This record gives sequence, structure tokens and C-alpha cells, in this order.
Amino acid sequence: MKLPGVPSDQLPAVLATGTTDVRRIFMSLAAREPGGRDAEYLEWHSLDHRTEQYRIAGVRHSLRLVSTPACRAARAFSDSHHAAVDHVMTYFFTDDAAFDQFGALSIALGGERRPFRLPSIDAGYLTLAGMVAAPAAIAGADVIPWRPARGVYLLVELVEQGASSPAALANISGVAGIWWHTGGIPPLPGFRDNTGLQLTYCFLDADPLKTAPLFLQPLQERWKTGKVVPLLAAPFLIPVPFEWDRYLP
Repeated sequence: MKLPGVPSDQLPAVLATGTTDVRRIFMSLAAREPGGRDAEYLEWHSLDHRTEQYRIAGVRHSLRLVSTPACRAARAFSDSHHAAVDHVMTYFFTDDAAFDQFGALSIALGGERRPFRLPSIDAGYLTLAGMVAAPAAIAGADVIPWRPARGVYLLVELVEQGASSPAALANISGVAGIWWHTGGIPPLPGFRDNTGLQLTYCFLDADPLKTAPLFLQPLQERWKTGKVVPLLAAPFLIPVPFEWDRYLP
């Protein structure tokens, strides 16, 4: 469907009404559940744990992603450490003040309230570094994470000298917009120093599996100088509420 109108990012009157107040994200990369209870986990996390986070004033949004066997087969790159990533959970924060509440709530929701955990591969806090919307999306870059999406093409990379803009990837057909985030926040207890890490979320309004091959050549161009080192480049799907077994690792 071709949406009518001028893209919001080209309309000063729209931009003057407000911009996103998201400043940080918390990301969690996890492997599939060893006993095959992924659907059970998605149901519990979506209906209980994830929902409860919105009692924290600083939480603005959340996003859960899952990789299926077809998604894994369509990956452009994966190092040995990230090969097992099948679940991605992201929370979007307005500021650092919410971090203490976020940690306290996680503890408060523990015990029998939390049936089990997924095997963790990486987790940490990052800073919003940039955003761009494809003109065809019409909606502006500030609101792209809230725009309905069919999935996300996720990049986990190591970059030199701060952020490396992936804005050119917004020219790929099926990409509605992109947000990217960089590490380097002083690590909180229990988290490693992630300086140099960059996470890029390419929000897709086309089928992620059909869109994935279109990333191959642009990503090879992006990585060829060696200034951006890939760790993971992969399509992910968004779980469907109350159809927890539709997309499973």
C-alpha cells in the first residue's frame, strides 16, 4: 500500500509538535529454551513480565523479536558467540533514572512469578545514536519503533570511533526506518563494558525473509573497510499475541 501525503520529517509543523524522548535502551540477547518451552516463555513474558514494566515512568516502549529456522538460514553474518541468538528483548527508556526501578522491578517479579529464564548470550544498556525514516513510510523517524512492523533486520556490530551511521540501509525496499544505538554507558553491576558495540534495528513493513537477501550487498559494502565489524546480521520476526507458537526457534 502506498500511503498518501508528505513524509512527516519534511513537515516543520509536524516536527515542531514534539520529538522522541527515548535516550537509552536495554537489550537482551538469548538462546532458545533448552527444553523447547519457547512458546511457554513468550506467553509468560508477554502477559506478565513485559507488561509490568510499564508501571515504570521511564519506560516508553518495548520490543520482542524471535528467530525461526528460516530466519537463521537467511542471516548475512553470525560469529560463533552470536550464532545461538534466537530471542531479542529491548526496552526503550527516557533516561537513566529508570534503570534503578527497572532492576528493582525485575527482582520483585522473581521467585515463583518467574518460571524460568532463557540462556543469556548478552545484555546491556546502550544510547540512542541516530534514526532515519524511509520517505515511503510517511511516519517520521522519531516514531518508527511504534509503527506496526512485520519484523526487524538486526545488526550487532563493533564500530570504530563512536557510531557508524547505517542510514543508507533505509533505501532498501521494505525498510520503513532505522534506529541505532551505541554502547559505552558506564557499566552497571553485572554487565560488561560494551564500548564500541552498536545495535541497529531496521524496522520492516515487508516480509523479513523476502527482505533479507536485499541486505547482502549493502552490508558487504558497509563492512569492506574493516571499520565496522559484524557480529550478527539477521532477520527477526515479532511474536503474535496469543499465537505464541507461530514463530519459534
